[in-house]
Amino acid sequence: MNSIQQLREGHAPVNSIQQLRVRTVCLSLTAIVSLSCATIAQTPATHTAGSQHRTPVIVELFTSEGCSSCPPADALLARLDREQPVSTAEIIVLEEHVDYWEKDGWHDRFSSSQYTDRQNQYAPRLKFDSVYTPQMVVDGTTQFVGNDGPRAYQAVVAAAQTPKIALTLSPPVIDGRHVVCSVSSPASATPLPKADLFAALVQPTATTDVLRGENGGHHLEHAGVVRSLQRIGKLQDLASGPVKFNLNTPSGITPTKMRLVVFAQGSGQGPIRGAAAIATKQ
Repeated sequence: MNSIQQLREGHAPVNSIQQLRVRTVCLSLTAIVSLSCATIAQTPATHTAGSQHRTPVIVELFTSEGCSSCPPADALLARLDREQPVSTAEIIVLEEHVDYWEKDGWHDRFSSSQYTDRQNQYAPRLKFDSVYTPQMVVDGTTQFVGNDGPRAYQAVVAAAQTPKIALTLSPPVIDGRHVVCSVSSPASATPLPKADLFAALVQPTATTDVLRGENGGHHLEHAGVVRSLQRIGKLQDLASGPVKFNLNTPSGITPTKMRLVVFAQGSGQGPIRGAAAIATKQ
């Protein structure tokens, strides 16, 4: 049985929900609330399911190196990125390391309160009581336990059927530790929906030998690690032309070995309206 069949049929190795180790910012998660499916309004697009283009789908994973249930979810995210198992989807992965595991003996060098805040902002709309890891969010509309391969596959298939605004990225320019790029849209001649534009600087792969905490003694592998995430404007700004942005590369990282991801997300951290990704070295 190949890996795509495993994702579809549930034979991929995943931990049961009963084995899920949960941490919350204020209190422990007592129950995982079933996912909430939000209806996404139709938007002007050139990327649609069934066309010659794959529809971009953003898959976010909220994770931590301090969480013993997270490595299987990290591996699942890497598989989605590497294998692209849905023929109608361009899966763009964002691995976001939260900081509420920092008290358990291991400092996750990728963690940030910014990603914890982002996860918390999803809670009211996606209807989960408290944040937990690992949690996967697909296109800003569906959330579930992040090591559930079949659920991830189904969510990506469903998300790929939603029309998206086409976004185009210019070839990135490296200026020291700065990565400069611009985003535009061929759909800018038509009225654009209200949405925020975000740019992420992503480390395609990373590894860590964890010395302490729940994963002490384990070698962890990551994919699509978000190293910087900034709001760069509004989707409607593209009606006036390309939007230019500048992201800083963290120390110890080669700027030419990164990936840029830009996505438009409905106001209030709503559905993803469009996305694009490009390597920093062309």
